Amino acid sequence: MSKTNGKDLLGQPFLNKGTAFTLEERATLGLEGLLPTAVRTLEEQGEIVYAQLGQLTDAYSKQKHLMNIYAQNRVLFYHVIGKHVTELLPVIYTPTIADTVMNYSRDYQIPQDAVYLDVNRPEAIRTALLNGCKGMDKEIKMMVITDGEGVLGIGDWGIQGIAISVGKLAVYTVASGLNPQQVLPIVIDAGTNNEQLLEDPFYLGNKHKRVSGEAYYQFIEKFVEEASALFPDVLFHWEDFGRDNAANILEQYRDKICTFNDDIQGTGVMMAAAMDSVVRITDKPITEHKILVFGGGTAGVGVSDQILMEMVLQGADSQEARKQFYMVDRYGLVTDDMADLTPGQQKYARAAAEFSAPLNDLAEIIEAVKPTVLIGTSGQAGAFTQAVVEKMAAYNERPAIMPISNPTSLCEAKASDVIAWSEGRALVVTGSPSDPIAYNGVDYKIGQANNALLYPGLGFGIVIAKAKTVTDRMLSAAAHGITSLQNLDEAGAAILPPVSQLREASKLVAAAVIQAAIEDGVNGVEITDPMEAVEAAIWKAEY
Repeated sequence: MSKTNGKDLLGQPFLNKGTAFTLEERATLGLEGLLPTAVRTLEEQGEIVYAQLGQLTDAYSKQKHLMNIYAQNRVLFYHVIGKHVTELLPVIYTPTIADTVMNYSRDYQIPQDAVYLDVNRPEAIRTALLNGCKGMDKEIKMMVITDGEGVLGIGDWGIQGIAISVGKLAVYTVASGLNPQQVLPIVIDAGTNNEQLLEDPFYLGNKHKRVSGEAYYQFIEKFVEEASALFPDVLFHWEDFGRDNAANILEQYRDKICTFNDDIQGTGVMMAAAMDSVVRITDKPITEHKILVFGGGTAGVGVSDQILMEMVLQGADSQEARKQFYMVDRYGLVTDDMADLTPGQQKYARAAAEFSAPLNDLAEIIEAVKPTVLIGTSGQAGAFTQAVVEKMAAYNERPAIMPISNPTSLCEAKASDVIAWSEGRALVVTGSPSDPIAYNGVDYKIGQANNALLYPGLGFGIVIAKAKTVTDRMLSAAAHGITSLQNLDEAGAAILPPVSQLREASKLVAAAVIQAAIEDGVNGVEITDPMEAVEAAIWKAEY
């Protein structure tokens, strides 16, 4: 570090070491008298922060304290999270991030290195991106972009969705080792249709209804154009857009730029990973499983698409494989005679002629189609009733039941109920963390469909490979990389790895993705040993 103004230095989170500055550094860097006398090591600082967290009683208070550390000292923040990843990941991201989003404007203090793009000022995009890079690495490799329309399961929160972009990138670094100086969290403020926000005097975003249609997509096009020109190797990670916009943006750009939508593809890849374990446990090929997806939105379609892709990659005909899927939305089983189906729903609509009458009740649908796998993406708490679970267990020795809606309050069923109602036979995955469940002398570990097991390694591998696009083979490789950790022979074993294995899972996923990129010929750099390349690229939280 060169000699600089000490107060300025303390305000730069990537350079600030706080009380870890040595006496010599304090004298050299203009810090004399600006810090308490004691000199701490990073380890000691981390222990103090963790002790401070222990004095706070709720997750949201802990999240606010951690983000204050994030704003002051980025190395210390990542050191603490890395030391206590299982405990603190749910604090800095799901499910606690929902509270952060909803209270963002009222709790706002500093921008946390985020970039705010105003849909009404497309001419300012380039300047905003350049300003956002100041103090960062000259080479931005990853952007997480949201417009806040479809945040988690809580809906339209406008500009406040930026908390998702910030939190998502923090998980990238914690899980994979992506350099936090090479990322940009971005929100596109397109307005909001949330009347609560429009009437809130504290709200920090545009106080108008959402811009849509041509004007909206022209802004997206301008953004992609400017960002691609400034950062030619960047990965565009789209997050929490509304259902239609998410699908349209992915479809428009997936073959043109390096891009990934976590809501559509990420959740789908996690379910493909879960299916990999289900296949191994049931000893039944994926092509023979009947998939019932309860929820016809972005996540439900994305899950179906990804599992369908797995079937095709394993040799199935796409049209034939599609016959293994059933989708349920709020009107019941999706059939081809329904009005206003989205393009995604149309792909999975069953012929109405298959059934003597419309099917609306989930238990009745299960009785009619006898699925082997039930996946919940609806956000309807309690939808997987005892009758539903018992129906699944009646038709399957090991029914796969996966209520993955977030947050916990919107989950279709509690894991403990699913285990009890299925007499311990269900293969369970949930969207939020679940404690082990003791039943009939067995401790059942519950796999969490936490995309943090996927997207950090996927994104890290993409960035390392400088991939031109994200291919189906790369997504499939990521799914198999996740489950390669699991020993499924143990009684009560989870079908997805625990968050405690996040860093290990991310390495395996990243290496698998790099190898797939090489095989598909989309890598932008020569790599001979993918795992060696991953190890060499890992950023460490050290002074």
